Amino acid sequence: MNRRFVLYLAFLTICLASVSCASNLAIRKDKAEVARTIGEGYLGEGNVSAALGELLRAEKLYDKDPYLHYALGLAYFAKEEFELAISHFDKAVDLKPDYSEAFNSMGTVYLRLKEWDKAISCFNKARANLLYATSYFALNNLGDAYRGKKSYELAIDFYKKALEDNRRFANAHRGLGLTYLDLGDYEAAVRSLEKAVKYAPGFAPAQYDLGLAYTGRYDTGKAMAAFKKVVALVPDSPLADSALAEIRRLQEY
Repeated sequence: MNRRFVLYLAFLTICLASVSCASNLAIRKDKAEVARTIGEGYLGEGNVSAALGELLRAEKLYDKDPYLHYALGLAYFAKEEFELAISHFDKAVDLKPDYSEAFNSMGTVYLRLKEWDKAISCFNKARANLLYATSYFALNNLGDAYRGKKSYELAIDFYKKALEDNRRFANAHRGLGLTYLDLGDYEAAVRSLEKAVKYAPGFAPAQYDLGLAYTGRYDTGKAMAAFKKVVALVPDSPLADSALAEIRRLQEY
């Protein structure tokens, strides 16, 4: 057989194999994207177990998708599998270094673990991206981290920066209120927490904190009303039990 013809056949075989591999990869990526989309839908509905099943199926098909690893991180975080959540957020930012949402979410895991400095590092990386449209999330979380470290002046500074970006952001108003509560400044706490529940009337934890702030300034009537609101918002919950305990305590005086 002509040597040139043999080389041509070999070259053709390699080309066909490459085309086949590329085609198979494209098919796997498409199937993975479908599974990821379904998984994200389940996450949005709060069905974390179903979400995890779809997302893990997507990962087996194609594991180089930063958005998939972000969704897996969220699912594992919801399951309180913190190390797995961090691992997937890490993979997401390795694949997409400007992925602010993944940095921010990784920071919230470290917040939950009370690893304040690691959380602060993540939040600073999140807000370093000038295109991050919701940087007030990271700024608010920086406030939470510094409050955890009892660096109250820095906490107040970051909560206020978050509110400069979004003055209706109830979490930042609550964070300010909690910081003022820690400092024993009940008047300032009431002002911030009243704004939190103004912008988010169904925000039960902020209602509870407002009750504590009213109690601190000896405004029993408003404190009772705030605690009763908590019970109405989240009956049969641990927070409602705490609110009922505060109501009973106030009634004893």
